Amino acid sequence: MITLSILTILPVHAAGTIAGTNIENTAQASYIGPSGNLIQIPSNTVTIIVDELLDVNVVTSDPGDVITAPSAIDQILTFQVTNTGNGQESFRLTADTAVGGDDFDPTLQRIVIDTNGNGAYDAGIDTIYIAGTNDPDLAPDESITVFIITTIPDDPIDGARSEVSLIAEANTGTATPGTSFDGLGQGGGDAVVGSTGADDNDSGFLAVSLAQISLVKTATVADPFGGDRAVPGSVITYNLVASISGSGTLSDLVITDPIPISTTYVPSSITFETVAMTDANDSDAGGFDGSAISVNIGDVAAGETRTVTFEVTIQ
Repeated sequence: MITLSILTILPVHAAGTIAGTNIENTAQASYIGPSGNLIQIPSNTVTIIVDELLDVNVVTSDPGDVITAPSAIDQILTFQVTNTGNGQESFRLTADTAVGGDDFDPTLQRIVIDTNGNGAYDAGIDTIYIAGTNDPDLAPDESITVFIITTIPDDPIDGARSEVSLIAEANTGTATPGTSFDGLGQGGGDAVVGSTGADDNDSGFLAVSLAQISLVKTATVADPFGGDRAVPGSVITYNLVASISGSGTLSDLVITDPIPISTTYVPSSITFETVAMTDANDSDAGGFDGSAISVNIGDVAAGETRTVTFEVTIQ
């Protein structure tokens, strides 16, 4: 299944005042003395150290199933780990590739930490995670991206899905909410387990598709003088051909194409399998949103092709 979607991750915020902060308070009494003057007397100062709250949030960053194939290597699932406690804390990471109830279990190759912070896996740049050696040490509200890299077995059938989970656990300790680790909090206070139990997990999914897509784009130019020169006023016709190979079916295939800079979309120029489409978001498959064209192709079986065309004018 191939879809186009946007994943919105709501921010998860740390729990209040930073651990180790001193909360100080001094009371005061005042009265009128024998001479009629105001006399003020302070109390002793009471100092309370804010304890560390141990909490963490794990969420998948993938917008949907990650499409894969039998025997594929270096298959990447992406997660975000956030320290939602109120103190600096390190977290040990574990990947579970054998979650029950799914169709197959991939083989774990490695867990990788996004060293350069770009949110994409960069082999040779991002850091391979070794438990107990480079556990991510996060400030309150700090997040990191973590990749789980797997290999797919040889035998999953078309449409088979695998659930893979990332678990993050506070190194100070995990337990039922409210449990206290005396003296182990940042700044000398206690460390108190928060609502997450100081550990959290989320799952990403791998989906086998034996149908593979090749999308080829070509262009032809027609200038105002009957030739094929790319000058202002020339019309470019783009031709997009999606070819499905392998076996099985691709589901909910959508083709999108942004209108190039220095060109203007030719209204109502979209065709799908030579049939004219409207630009409005209506009952036909095509549409133009002001910046890009899109065509909802639907399900396409292996061995079939689908063709989309549209036109722009060079400004």
